[in-house]
Amino acid sequence: MTHWDTALPHPLSKLHELEFDYANGEGMDFEPYSAFLTANETCVWFRAWTGNKEVDGAEFRIFGQDGTGGYAAFWLVDSSRSLLDQPVVFLGSEGEKGVVAANFQDYLWLLAGGIGPCEAVSYPGLKREPNTAFTKFANEYSSTGAQQPDAVLVKAKKAYPMFVERLDSLCR
Repeated sequence: MTHWDTALPHPLSKLHELEFDYANGEGMDFEPYSAFLTANETCVWFRAWTGNKEVDGAEFRIFGQDGTGGYAAFWLVDSSRSLLDQPVVFLGSEGEKGVVAANFQDYLWLLAGGIGPCEAVSYPGLKREPNTAFTKFANEYSSTGAQQPDAVLVKAKKAYPMFVERLDSLCR
C-alpha cells in the first residue's frame, strides 16, 4: 500500500483555520481536517465506497468532509503537476461525485461564493451570498482573479469530464 505525508500544504492549512459555518443548512456543509487522511484510512474508505477490494484510493488526498461523511479531496490525476494544481473533487456518502474545482486557486473562489464541495455537487446552480472571509482569503492566495461559483464548476467539468465515468468504472 502507498504511504504519503499527511501534512496539509501551507495555504490549505491556513484556509482550514477559517470558520466553515453550516448556519443551520444555509451555509457550507464542510468540516475541514487538520491533516490528510492516511493511506490506510483512504484505502479502507475507498474500498467500502466503491465496493471494490482491488482499489486503494491512492489517487485521492482527502482533506475534509460534509456532515454525512462525504469527502472533499484532491484528485491526483496529473503526476506532472503539484498537489495544489490538481482538481478538487467531492465524493458523497450516498454515491454523489463530481469535480468541484480545477485546482486549489479555483476552489478558493467557489468557497468565496458561499459554496462548499458538497453543495457544488449536490445542489448545482445554488446561489449564495459571497462569504467575506473566504473572499479575502481568495484574494490573498489566488492569482486567477475573482470567479463566480458557476464559472468555477463549468471550468472544472470541462477540464475533467471523465471523472464520474472513471469512478463509475471502479464501482462494483
